[in-house]
Amino acid sequence: MGTKKLDSDVEFIKALSEILRENDLTEIEVSRDYGESDSIDVRVAREIPVAAVMAAPVAVAAAPVAAAAAAPAAATQPEDPAQHAGAVTSPMVGTVYLATEPGAAPFVSVGDKVTEGQTLLIIEAMKTMNQIPSTQAGTVKRILVDDSAAAEFGTPLMIIE
Repeated sequence: MGTKKLDSDVEFIKALSEILRENDLTEIEVSRDYGESDSIDVRVAREIPVAAVMAAPVAVAAAPVAAAAAAPAAATQPEDPAQHAGAVTSPMVGTVYLATEPGAAPFVSVGDKVTEGQTLLIIEAMKTMNQIPSTQAGTVKRILVDDSAAAEFGTPLMIIE
């Protein structure tokens, strides 16, 4: 492989990285053919900080939390949902689905009573659907993620009391 071609590939990858950053993308993949027997496949990806992933679900739940703050019971809950004794956290990185398919009824809703081992949601990781069971019996108090949201390891998903 010639130095000129290598320099060209490096510049191409740098340009892809810049597109990734400018458009707030997390991943871009491109195949480039130079001829019949010469090509390059490039995948550029960046990590999203856990705080950024967690900020969106928490922001959605902020309005109900503010309304509940007037209740004395809400004042005793920790501010960080991940520190709550009844927090169900993500055991993996993936995409959260609250129902079996789009438009279907969710596995659980706020106020539902659940049993230990009952499926609360699904996390898709590497094209595999993983059922996330309840770790305890109780009542679903809060759902902290939206359907189709990204989840990192340890992301708080629900509160069950």
